[in-house]
Amino acid sequence: QVQLVESGGGLVQPGGSLRLSCAASGSIFRSNTMGWYRQAPGKERELVAQISSGGSTNYADSVKGRFTISRDNAKNTGYLQMNSLKPEDTAVYYCGIGGWGAPDYWGQGTQVTVSS
Repeated sequence: QVQLVESGGGLVQPGGSLRLSCAASGSIFRSNTMGWYRQAPGKERELVAQISSGGSTNYADSVKGRFTISRDNAKNTGYLQMNSLKPEDTAVYYCGIGGWGAPDYWGQGTQVTVSS
């Protein structure tokens, strides 16, 4: 059974930074795309960034230049470095593993709140 565990969320002031981590159990991590998604209250879940097994990435326009996705296949762990955070980045952030833009497995989510 695949398990994904996110960590690193919290409360940060506007302009601050956070680094999210997604630790995966099992052996599927290194051969699949990992994505970070977020869902704000009253809104649908949206893609933030994703990285393929080969390292190709894409980002939502709203986070380009501020967020960086990466992965460490040796540790079965993915990351999302978030800089210059804005109040509109407030959401529950989820990692997903699977196809490009189509995860098969999800973590439980971690709350990110950007507020002064």
